[in-house]
Amino acid sequence: MKVLVVSDTHRYLNHFVTVLERVSPVDRVLHLGDVEGEEDVIRSLCENVPVEFVAGNNDFFSHEEREKEIVLENYRILMTHGHMYGVSTGLSRLAAEGEARGAQVVLYGHTHRPLIDHRGALTLMNPGSLSYPRQPGRKPSFGILEIDAKGEIHFTINFLD
Repeated sequence: MKVLVVSDTHRYLNHFVTVLERVSPVDRVLHLGDVEGEEDVIRSLCENVPVEFVAGNNDFFSHEEREKEIVLENYRILMTHGHMYGVSTGLSRLAAEGEARGAQVVLYGHTHRPLIDHRGALTLMNPGSLSYPRQPGRKPSFGILEIDAKGEIHFTINFLD
């Protein structure tokens, strides 16, 4: 199973289209918020691929949930934008929430900085931002989550040039 993980597109979808073309086929797309009303456009771009969204701090009129728990294969995943857990100042609250919910994976955005953080049995991943990256070098980024034939999960952060 191959899953595209994105966040913080902020209505700017040119890079999303490029990424989708490069990494397809994918089995699912997970968007971690700050879509700013472009959910239907993203769904149409993904054609028959299921897309899951959570609302971010800039999704003022969104009907999407603020958090979502999903299961992929045998992995329990918590999706959130992250702003409600103070991720800009640290990940301890978010990690504690993931552990309390029995998640093996927490996916979040908000900081516009890509990160994969392994904490024992819990992995936190932020794909960064495709539109307004804030990490050194400021390259747009996205994540790929893959579950291989043995049922093992793998995480990668990828960058656009």
